[in-house]
Amino acid sequence: MPLIEMENIRKIYGNGNAAVRALDGVSLSIDRGEFTAIIGASGSGKSTLMNTIGCLDRPMEGSYLLDGTDVSLLGDKELSDIRSRKIGFIFQGFNLIPTLTAEENVELPLLYRNIPARERRRAAKAALERVRLSARAKHRPSEMSGGQQQRTAIARALAADTPILLADEPTGNLDSENSREIIELLHELNAAGKTIILITHDGKIAASAGRIVRISEGKVVE
Repeated sequence: MPLIEMENIRKIYGNGNAAVRALDGVSLSIDRGEFTAIIGASGSGKSTLMNTIGCLDRPMEGSYLLDGTDVSLLGDKELSDIRSRKIGFIFQGFNLIPTLTAEENVELPLLYRNIPARERRRAAKAALERVRLSARAKHRPSEMSGGQQQRTAIARALAADTPILLADEPTGNLDSENSREIIELLHELNAAGKTIILITHDGKIAASAGRIVRISEGKVVE
């Protein structure tokens, strides 16, 4: 069974002549362990698709099975729970708390899950080591480069130990050298068993994935 299975997903914003079909009958299947890039121009529907895959938004029509669970039927609390257990998020803007150290930022999702402090610390240290950032554990975001901040964000997703990493334009704020390092790191994590879903508008970044899904005007076109 695919890890992600979407069938005829529709999401419409607005009414009548002003209606925008953000997703217009999208069907998509992603197997466990795949590295998939979803590519599309601004306004193509890729952000809405990402929010739907990440259980941040509900489809108006269609079914979405995430690891065998029909998430389109779940309430807010159940969606929040399945997000925290199944999906690690990596954002373009890093989304780090500026007053917290790298280690404290990585611990944050585990704090929300009421994981004991000693276990949180152990998981955060292991995740920072995995992204080669142990030396920066006590640094705050303002004391780190963009690439180091993004690696901290990846460590935060790793510490939660979810099967899926959903990366939304993870290299968008980085120079070419840091971008290359982040993509290499995602490939390492994929080789270690993580399912990677990379949202991008950049064809060169998408080309590094094992599979490319192209979206345009709310439809999967390739």
